Amino acid sequence: MGGLLKFIIILLGVGWLLGQLIRYFLRTKLAKFAQQVNEMEKEQRRAQQAASRSNEGVNVDYIPKNHQKKRQKDIEGGEYVDYEEVKE
Repeated sequence: MGGLLKFIIILLGVGWLLGQLIRYFLRTKLAKFAQQVNEMEKEQRRAQQAASRSNEGVNVDYIPKNHQKKRQKDIEGGEYVDYEEVKE
């Protein structure tokens, strides 16, 4: 009877110890996974912000001088477009 009691106590101790170890490893793995997910989300936000910034307009660093002169001449007169207002 003394051997059976020892066996049960050892079995409970080993079970408790395994439970604690499993809990510890799961917490660390879940923490790492949560951190990776947060980093991926931050990267996606940065990419979206960069894409939205690049879609705001076109930045031109250099315009040739002869193109600027042509453009100023083209704008002077313009064409008249006849239109009618349509009332609903």
